[in-house]
Order: sequence, then structure tokens, then C-alpha cells
Amino acid sequence: MAFSAGGGSGPKSDMNVVPLIDILLVLLIIFMVTAPTPASLINVTLPQRTTPPDNPPPPPPDPVKLQILSSGEILLNGTPAPLATLEDQFADITQVRTQVLKPEEQPKLEIEVDAEAEYEVLAKVLARAKNAQMEKIAFVDQQIQ
Repeated sequence: MAFSAGGGSGPKSDMNVVPLIDILLVLLIIFMVTAPTPASLINVTLPQRTTPPDNPPPPPPDPVKLQILSSGEILLNGTPAPLATLEDQFADITQVRTQVLKPEEQPKLEIEVDAEAEYEVLAKVLARAKNAQMEKIAFVDQQIQ
């Protein structure tokens, strides 16, 4: 039997990592238990491939251009339109008297307003467009020259 009798080596200087590993495992278990689990699955409906229709949709109608000048004058497609008859003209465009057009069949109302125009005129025009059941209204930005 060959036992060494306290021969040449000094004290050990290695760090004991077993307690550190124990603490890390306990923390891992705590985090796994307390982590929220999804209560319910989320159903996602993916789009399916469809065949194109035999009749393509008709092209959209030409937009109706409305200008409000700084003088308060209103131009509908380049012709002067008094504010009193504007709602009737919008009703003719959307065919309110006969049948209300679907939003995709209605022409878009493009409104261009001068920077010096009064807000009250624009508000009255928008109210008349709403009363005529116009759905698509767009504001056109003036081009800087």
C-alpha cells in the first residue's frame, strides 16, 4: 500500500462551484414554474388561393374636382358652382334620388383649397357632401411653384 504521507503539495486553491450550480438550478426551476403559459391557442385564418373572377370590376369613375378659391368662389370641375346648389349637384353625382351608389362605384371628390380661403366655406362644402352621402373625399395639396 502506497500512501503518500503529506508530500509536496500545498493547500488547494480551486473554487467550489457546486453551491453555485445548485442555486442556478433552483432559479431555473422557479422561472420555469412561474412562466406564463398560453391560455388558449390563437387561430389564424390564412388566405386561400382563389381564381380570378370572369367579369373584372369596372374601372373607377373619374374624380370630381372641386376648388375653393380665396375669394370664396367654388369651382366644380372648372365651372362656378354656387353654394346653394352644391348639395343638389353632389346628389346628382351620387345618384341619391334614384339609388345610392356603392362607395366603390362613387367618384372621388378631390377638394383643393387656397391657403387664404375661409374655413367656413370648406365646412359648408363638406357638410353638403356628407348630406349627399358622398363616401370618398380627398384633399389635394397645392403644388409649390
